[in-house]
Amino acid sequence: MKYMKLGSKPDAFQKEGSDIRFVATELATDIVISIGDVKFYLHKFPLLSKSSRLQRLVASSSEEKSDEVDISDIPGGPSAFEICAKFCYGMIVTLNAYNVLAARCAAEYLEMFETIDKGNLIYKIDVFLTSSVFRTWKDSIIVLQSTKSLLPWCENLKVINHCIDSIATKASIDPSEVEWSYTYNRRKLPSENGIDSHWNGVRKQPVVPNDWWVEDLCELEVDLYKRVIMAIKAKGRIPAVVIGEALRAYAYRRLLVSLEDAVSNGVDCTKRRAALDAILFLLPTEEGSVSCGFLLKLLRAACLLEPGESHHSDLIKRIGTHLDGASVSDLLIPVNADENSVYNIDLIMAIVDEFMSQNSDNGKEKFQDDDEIVEVENVSVSVTPVPSTSKLAVAKLIDGYLAEIAKDPNLPLPKLMALAEMASSLPRPTHDGLYRAIDMYLKEHPSLSKSEKKKLCGLMDCKQLSQDACMHAVQNERLPLRVVVQVLFFEQVRASVASAGSDPSVELPSTVRSLLPRENGNSIGSSRSAATTITEEECGAPTSSDINSLRSMRLANNSGGSERSSGSSDMNKNGDDKCASGKPKGMLMPKKILSKLWSGKTNAGENSSSDTSESPGSVNPDEVKSTQSRITRHSVS
Repeated sequence: MKYMKLGSKPDAFQKEGSDIRFVATELATDIVISIGDVKFYLHKFPLLSKSSRLQRLVASSSEEKSDEVDISDIPGGPSAFEICAKFCYGMIVTLNAYNVLAARCAAEYLEMFETIDKGNLIYKIDVFLTSSVFRTWKDSIIVLQSTKSLLPWCENLKVINHCIDSIATKASIDPSEVEWSYTYNRRKLPSENGIDSHWNGVRKQPVVPNDWWVEDLCELEVDLYKRVIMAIKAKGRIPAVVIGEALRAYAYRRLLVSLEDAVSNGVDCTKRRAALDAILFLLPTEEGSVSCGFLLKLLRAACLLEPGESHHSDLIKRIGTHLDGASVSDLLIPVNADENSVYNIDLIMAIVDEFMSQNSDNGKEKFQDDDEIVEVENVSVSVTPVPSTSKLAVAKLIDGYLAEIAKDPNLPLPKLMALAEMASSLPRPTHDGLYRAIDMYLKEHPSLSKSEKKKLCGLMDCKQLSQDACMHAVQNERLPLRVVVQVLFFEQVRASVASAGSDPSVELPSTVRSLLPRENGNSIGSSRSAATTITEEECGAPTSSDINSLRSMRLANNSGGSERSSGSSDMNKNGDDKCASGKPKGMLMPKKILSKLWSGKTNAGENSSSDTSESPGSVNPDEVKSTQSRITRHSVS
């Protein structure tokens, strides 16, 4: 910090009492300067020789036969006037970044111009500001912080503009030219600390990071911070990603820290709202300048502070563009206290809808024809697009979010299904995430009806479950038996396909062939409809003993498989024999059940009542009940 000392005489003031009384020691006091409760007992000549305003005020008080002059409206108060009075007496005055602006405004108030006396206080302070303070990084920030209590004087004196321009200029220079101290507490790269794996015994000069100025500016109040960032952006030398990092740091310092506690405890959040407005206004529009997680945190803050729907819509549009960069925890935005649900699902649905609309080609393809772009209806051409990385990431994100909100006991089933169906067109390598969300919802909502369970389980495609998920589903007592049968059936289809691939003499049944991909790479119909059609319309009706056998089947994984029940040692032996004979490991079904699943001879009318039953076919409810009492189904969730 820079200091400046004015004058050379010893201090001729002394303090008396708690009111800070200043008494001249060399001459009799003939004037009293009153500033609120503080009074200065001084003599006229040193003051009047350097202050035009005091000349007028003393003349006016003399006419009124009073020796007291009231200047309670002086900027900076008694401490600023003390500096001016000591300068008038020729005493030593120390100026620094903390008091120089108050002294400058007080000197302007007292009109201590060069026209009154050469080398007056205003001139000397201006020289100090220009030659020292405005050239120092931290001093400029300190002076700018001190302007808040000195408005509108410092604004009229253009001090704020000088400080802002000085700070913006220093922040915009090449980091290699930074030679002054700055605050940087965040983690640096090894190269930024001068540590490199290839330094060969010679320690390099530490590299100044591009965002070296970010933390120091976080000390500024919102209005000043906004003006400084605008000035930095106007310089055009700072990358948008650094501006985004500066806003992120400021948001954590001034907005996000303890926000939920402040709102819940009824703390005044006026400053936080102002910070949110400023940050949203300053957000750079360049691609990748801010992360999706940071945008979601701002949206969460906007929902808590309720600044207005305009903020919500703008953030939703921007988040929808970069949704693939979010995490599940970022999406867990709480709702207002007066609502039953825990999380704001409607907000996430709006974001997903924005993402889907931005990534939809509307069935049209664009072709370049010379200088024209022609849109052609994609009607007859069947093309399977390669799933983009962003769509895969969003599908995984939504599945994880569904699993989290499924834990909410007050979450209505239609809302969960609506969100899941919005993202149903997104590509998924497996449906394990959907299965996990469904299982979690079934666990937290045991009172669901059979029809509701059927609708919920219809969200996933049993054909797209991994082997681990299949093993879990077969042992999951919360799933309807219909879903378990579908899982077993499609696992058998996989085993049959693998067997046919290794042994050309094996002929696949027609129902299995119908589930295989066509020559053009497309499967028949949707996965859900295929599963329903096979199990309910073409398969035979299993008896109670068949259901008992289904429940005791095991799924074999690459290391030997996992048993659904402990009572099928003969089946395990058969499975080992098949593995030993070189055939693929997989699910082993009894021939009796397979013949019924693949016969296609059973009338569809036999399954007409299966919509509301937990087991497929025309199973006697009493038989099912008696069968279920003999079977133990384990849940691994």
